[in-house]
Amino acid sequence: MSGVIKIREDFNHKLSLKEFPYIVRWRDHRCKRCGQCTAVCPVKAIVPSVKLQRLVESEGGMPSPQVKSKVIHVIEQVTDIERYCTGCGTCTLVCPNEAIEPEYNPQHKFYHFKNRGGEPYRRGGRRNDPSPSTLDRIKFTRISMLTDPALDAGRHEFRVRTYIGRILPPEELPLKREDGRLVVDHASGKFIPPVREIFPIMIGSMSVGALSPPMWEGLAMGVAYLNEVEGIPVVMCTGEGGVPPRLLKSRYLKYFILQIASGYFGWDEIIHAMPHMVEDPAGIEIKYGQGAKPGDGGLLMAQKVIRLIAKIRGVPEAVDLASPPTHQTKYSIEEAVAKMIQSMSMAFGFRVPVFPKISGTRTARAVLNNLARNPYAAALSIDGEDGGTGAAYNVSMDKMGHPIASNIRDCYLDLVRQGKQNELPLIAAGGIGKKGHLAANAAALIMLGASAVAIGKYIMQAAADCFGDEYNRCNLCNTGKCPRGITTQDPKLYRRLDSEKVAERIVEVFKAAEVELKKIFAPMGRSTELPIGMSDGISIDDKDMAERLQISYVC
Repeated sequence: MSGVIKIREDFNHKLSLKEFPYIVRWRDHRCKRCGQCTAVCPVKAIVPSVKLQRLVESEGGMPSPQVKSKVIHVIEQVTDIERYCTGCGTCTLVCPNEAIEPEYNPQHKFYHFKNRGGEPYRRGGRRNDPSPSTLDRIKFTRISMLTDPALDAGRHEFRVRTYIGRILPPEELPLKREDGRLVVDHASGKFIPPVREIFPIMIGSMSVGALSPPMWEGLAMGVAYLNEVEGIPVVMCTGEGGVPPRLLKSRYLKYFILQIASGYFGWDEIIHAMPHMVEDPAGIEIKYGQGAKPGDGGLLMAQKVIRLIAKIRGVPEAVDLASPPTHQTKYSIEEAVAKMIQSMSMAFGFRVPVFPKISGTRTARAVLNNLARNPYAAALSIDGEDGGTGAAYNVSMDKMGHPIASNIRDCYLDLVRQGKQNELPLIAAGGIGKKGHLAANAAALIMLGASAVAIGKYIMQAAADCFGDEYNRCNLCNTGKCPRGITTQDPKLYRRLDSEKVAERIVEVFKAAEVELKKIFAPMGRSTELPIGMSDGISIDDKDMAERLQISYVC
């Protein structure tokens, strides 16, 4: 009797495949049992197995049914919650006969069972929300006709550029006229903020460590090619963790924004390299928050901290690297403005724009108003709720944060009220290109008030064919088991990625985006300056959204 009770207890606490987000469909008649699918599965969700099959056969001149048994080889999906199928589809890619594929299970109960051992479920990717975002619902409705002639996007000369850095009004610039030309009046004692001209779409902060060596190298090569050959001034933020020393001492540093975050990882290398820098960086970003996990710190999990990463960051190998939620020496944004921004400006001789990055939040306007009064603050970067990350708790990604559209709009209108809308640039991030509409989303944010936008997850999907989506597909970024080799430090996995192909795709993405931006701006008659805050050029098909964003409603 006790044995029966034991069997019932074991049976009752097992999960069926219907509880999992993806069910692996395996076709016996197509499979040739090569074992490639089980070999490449990053989470070991499928295994080769054997089963005893019962067969009923009738043979001979006077056939009579006979029951036989034989052992067959099968591919079996495990029901261990620690090895659930993430739906990445790597097995399908390597199968020569299309005998296997994961299928999304809309009736799954995964979220009921995911929290094991008292530890909340953590994942990579971005929020599970397949519904259209506000940005994807915005349309460009101001099409110039006769009164304000449109431009020929194919033949007219455009200058799709923006700026990072505080742009002072003419009357505040310390300039004077000498011999018929303008010169700097050093006797005035006024400060001229550093400014960088950039392409309005930049690559957001993804660190060495969060990305694999080939992925990060591919991004860097693509950015250098865009600047040096194509003449498109794209910049890339390094994320926290420093960069390879050879880059710090090269002339390509001018295309990179160095990030300093609350863990200060990699800053020893940067400080030691400063006397040897032949170029200044494009900017310094001080990270206070991320859109995917607002109010929380960063995390690089131990399995990603290999010897190379440990050396760059100045830490031991194979340990979790957690950044606190705030810079531990600075307890308020006011103090940060007074110390962090000024000290970093001083470190680079006031030649480099310095600005903070914060999470999308209702307090963003308070941060902005403080920055607006500081002469050394070069911009404000806001990361909305759809921002992706390498490691965040599921509850943070899906239930916390502020949408970027209304957040950037509120901040821009605050600047308008202060008369500083053309002075302090706003950088928008979080969910741009989520449905693939990179240029359209970027243009919509620009017309809502952003001077530039930053993209991260889109680049991973477009340049390296990331499997992740908003149905919790793959999203293994935090575990170091990325089947594409994008967010892993495992050589067996990242050798699948060709950095040169990543660089080629980066170039293609930005060249195409530039063409599409011209196609959007041309009917508005804009060729030499971005339509920043030109909200009369956009509309939306939702009355509440239109009222919230203060744009026109169309249907």
